[in-house]
Parts: sequence; structure tokens; C-alpha cells
Amino acid sequence: CHPLTVLDDHSRFNVCLQALGNEQGLGVQQALTQTMRCYGMPEWIITDNGGPWGDGYAHSYTALSVWLIRLGIGLSHSRPYHPQTMGKDERFHRTLNAEVICLEPLRDLAHAQQRFDLWRPIYNFERPNQALDLQPPSSRYRPSARAFPEHLPAPDYPQGLTLRRVQSKGELHYRGQVYRVGTAFRGYTVALRPHLERDGVMQIYFCHQRI
Repeated sequence: CHPLTVLDDHSRFNVCLQALGNEQGLGVQQALTQTMRCYGMPEWIITDNGGPWGDGYAHSYTALSVWLIRLGIGLSHSRPYHPQTMGKDERFHRTLNAEVICLEPLRDLAHAQQRFDLWRPIYNFERPNQALDLQPPSSRYRPSARAFPEHLPAPDYPQGLTLRRVQSKGELHYRGQVYRVGTAFRGYTVALRPHLERDGVMQIYFCHQRI
């Protein structure tokens, strides 16, 4: 069982607690879709490193992260080997482990999800949280007003930018040179913007995100 957990950063309210059988992008995307249909979309998501999120360095972006960016969500990764960056989620996992996973053997994914579904309302609405003056997360949580779109918008860029289509190996061509941006963007159009502080330097954007 690979628990997918998503917390609201301000309130620590748990919006997603899904018992998945793997860490592959499709299952995570389906769970996030259900979550955002219910609670709305965040402005920004910070994730840990590794599949299916990418790692913030050589393999920064995946198909899942491209999907999130197309939804208009900002995306960043935690610092490698620095669990404090994701401290709230790390603390949530310790609580989940102590109060659910370690209490009884979980027979299968369905049983795990049943236990998660019973515990999640207790965590969100009843359990005192020390970081919230012993109030539950629901005392501070508000759903997002950004509705989840059922149809992904096409990437859109302001006029005047230099546009390039990313080729099959994740590269683009600009002024006779080849630049690699990653295979997650192949087939998509990206925009080149002059750096505001460094003459002769171009920054590459996919939708709103500098990549």
C-alpha cells in the first residue's frame, strides 16, 4: 500500500488519503482529479521527489507534473534529503501510521481504504492539533474557489514571445542550437522570454511555469 496524502498547507486539513497499489502517475492523477473536483484546485503544490512527481533536478518534470501545470497550478519539489521541507506531511504520515496502520493488520487495499475513510474525518474534524492551538484542521480550512475544469485548456502565451515546439527527444531548436527541456514536454509548445536581469539569457516557460 502506498498512501497518497495531500494536505492544505495553512490548515493541515487532509483533502486526499488514498490507498494506492503503486506510485505510478495514472492512479495518482485519478485520485487528484477526484480531490480537486471536491475541494477545488490549489494555487501551488509542493511535492516530494521521485516518481511520479520528478525530482527537481535532472528529471524535474513528468507527465503528471505537466498535467498539473496545464491546470494552472504552480509546482515545486522539496529539497532532497531535507524532510523538514515537507514537515507537515511527514508529521501527518507519522500520525497515520500510529493511529491507523499499526493498530491492526490491513488485509488488502480495500481494507486499508476502509480504515483510512473511517479515520480521516476524525483527523480533520475532531482530533486536536498542537500546531493549531489544539483545534482540528477544519477550524481553519476553506475550500478553494478555483473549480476543476473537465477539459484541459491549451497552453496560451502572451503575444510577442518566441514559441518553439518541443521535439520527440525533449529538445527544442533556437538560433541554430539545440536545447533539452525534457521528454515530458514533447509535442507541446513552450515560450522563450528574455531574462529581466541577464542580457542575452532566455528563460523557457511552459504555460505559467518557468522550466
